Amino acid sequence: MGTFSNKPYGQKSALGPLAAQAKKRPFLVFGLPFLAIMVAGSFGLSQLTQTKFDHRDRRHTKVAKEEALGMDKNRRKLSLQEEYFRLQAQTDDEWEQVRITRPPGTEQ
Repeated sequence: MGTFSNKPYGQKSALGPLAAQAKKRPFLVFGLPFLAIMVAGSFGLSQLTQTKFDHRDRRHTKVAKEEALGMDKNRRKLSLQEEYFRLQAQTDDEWEQVRITRPPGTEQ
């Protein structure tokens, strides 16, 4: 059976000075990494957002180019006033009232 190395309790390690500094200044252990993640995340999210807007703009410019080629030459101009009068002129005589049979057990 192997023997354990002889390391008495409290022996100094190579990271001992760093551990002592971390105990004195917790900002180095908690605050600095937190701020680094926040700043890096901000730049990362701005890049993702910019990509989203670029993709949307590219899609809209395609439609604008197709419109420039004359897709809507033969369309008539839409006027709300004309549509209102056209709907008012329609007669309501094109429908007929039909009574449906009631379900069993209901009053007539």
